[in-house]
Amino acid sequence: MASVAFFLDRGDEDRLVASLVERGHRVLLRIGPHTDPVLALDGSTPDVLLTSAAADRLTPELLAACDDSGIRLIALASSDADRRNAAALGLRDVLDADTAPAVLDRAVRGEARDAAAPTRRGVVLAVWGPAGAPGRTTVAITLATELAAAGRAVALVDADTHSASIAPVLGMLDEAPGFAAACRLAGQDGLTLAELDRIRQPYAFSGGTLNVLTGIPRASRWPEISRERVIRTLFVCREWADYVVVDTGFSLENDEEISSDLFAPRRNAATLAAVGSADRVVAVGAADPIGLARYLRAFPDLVELAEDRPILPVINKVRASVVGLNPNGQVRATLQRFGGIQDAALIPADDRATDAALLAGRALRDVSPRSPALAAVSRLVATGILPPAVATVPGSGPLRRRVVRPRPAESTG
Repeated sequence: MASVAFFLDRGDEDRLVASLVERGHRVLLRIGPHTDPVLALDGSTPDVLLTSAAADRLTPELLAACDDSGIRLIALASSDADRRNAAALGLRDVLDADTAPAVLDRAVRGEARDAAAPTRRGVVLAVWGPAGAPGRTTVAITLATELAAAGRAVALVDADTHSASIAPVLGMLDEAPGFAAACRLAGQDGLTLAELDRIRQPYAFSGGTLNVLTGIPRASRWPEISRERVIRTLFVCREWADYVVVDTGFSLENDEEISSDLFAPRRNAATLAAVGSADRVVAVGAADPIGLARYLRAFPDLVELAEDRPILPVINKVRASVVGLNPNGQVRATLQRFGGIQDAALIPADDRATDAALLAGRALRDVSPRSPALAAVSRLVATGILPPAVATVPGSGPLRRRVVRPRPAESTG
């Protein structure tokens, strides 16, 4: 059973109200033709809003209001003009105005939606790093672009509840619906592949396109991204993309023990849920004395939280000026001696390229395709994330095959 609001012509409204009430749904709100629907929905929490797809009813402002409140929107189209209006706004839940009551009932319940969509089991990569700006967001964006350039469908998600930054780094509007809108829809059991297609922002780069779910524009909105909502959202994202790259927050602290309300929202719940839901965790640290110390102190907490999930250690901004001669060897020896961490991927410092990318609001691949930092991330994708390529031995039959793994190259300091 769902609570339903109506913004329809009187005749259609009367007919559908009776039909839906008979099927167990509850009428929460009936918006008159001369009432501003955005104001009418303020403070109201229906599960579904039924509206006409006509341009004077279905507007961008109404869509934004529904996204902000986690209300699933279903439009009824009675003409080609109505359908064009819904398509222009990116709304997929569009039914004919004379849809049979049984079909409308299933749509309101959220049943049989996206039935024709191909199912996939995408891989969730949580990109984490300790406090101190180790370059977590830059690494997450670069990982996402390299995966997309390899021909994979990639979703880039900003789940940082302290300092979301993917949108400004990529020159995107962060006021548009993004990860918070997806979480609100997930909390209403209304998040579908069609809704993800509508609220995402595409980012085109030289080599492919990313589907981006931008972060919260103001840190005060972190209660919208609860643990349960994050888990549900990432579950749907697995069907939406081959790889889901999640930029998380830095803190792994679970503050339940210091709170008197055990059911209150947690500031770090999104990070904890993303790491707990991930298939792999990319742990990013900075290659300087302070950055390495922070990394080594926080790494045991990450291992405990990730449980048996693989962790890919990545040390960013490797340079001799703060580590000394042979910076690669110095960093590897430090990780091994004080943390027992082996086989870390090292990304050399490339301030000129990363600064140019930040200034342009573009990915590193667009601004400096020959950057050594980009090359190091590309090797990490090829050797540590993507499955090994399978090639047929020349002259052999289809049963004789060998696995070809890209040869890892040592990054230079």
